[in-house]
Amino acid sequence: MRVEDLTKTLDHSMLASGVTAEQVVEACQEVRELHVAALCSLPEFVPVMAELLRGCDVKVCGVIDFPGGDSGAELKAAQAARAVEDGADEIEVVMNYRGMLAADFRGARDELRAVTRAVRGKAANGGRGDVLIKVIIEAPLMNDKLIRLACKIVEDVGADFAKTCTGVGTTATVHDVEIMRDALSERVGVKAGGGVRTLADVQILVGAGAARVGTPATPQVLAELRALSGS
Repeated sequence: MRVEDLTKTLDHSMLASGVTAEQVVEACQEVRELHVAALCSLPEFVPVMAELLRGCDVKVCGVIDFPGGDSGAELKAAQAARAVEDGADEIEVVMNYRGMLAADFRGARDELRAVTRAVRGKAANGGRGDVLIKVIIEAPLMNDKLIRLACKIVEDVGADFAKTCTGVGTTATVHDVEIMRDALSERVGVKAGGGVRTLADVQILVGAGAARVGTPATPQVLAELRALSGS
């Protein structure tokens, strides 16, 4: 795999507990040089990311209700809309996976529908064009049947990607990616994230069907690939 082929598969994650504005600023400088797909961080950092990434090819991704996913439809939708207003090109939102595990499928679906409507409406009203929506389903906590149902909900509400997990106590697996890819139509992509630290991790998840891979170790992954390719 060539470096230029991999870079637009990678989302650089700045979601660790205690991440600071200074660290996000440094990450903006890094990703401008790395040309990855997106820089993903918490909503409070979206304005600075939007300012520092303006005019470059790296998208700004605001991550909503991370990592719990249980703040409720009203707050989720408001945070997502505000992130779009602040300059987010992409939104990631954590599904109410605890509700899913408790069989409150309608509640989980209605929350996500509120978020997608808020994002689409804010983007349209602001003349922003399309804003990509990715839903983190926390697949490692679900059985295969529930993963498939979660993917159906993601697709039904009009989101663009389903993501494996938050990475907070969970890790993306090949099995989860394969189940998700099989459950979704070609319109909806799969993003793998959680515990991804090496080039080998990225390659195996892409091979399983992930169109995007999130990692906090983007510079190291790309350095590994450059070393292997001799570039």
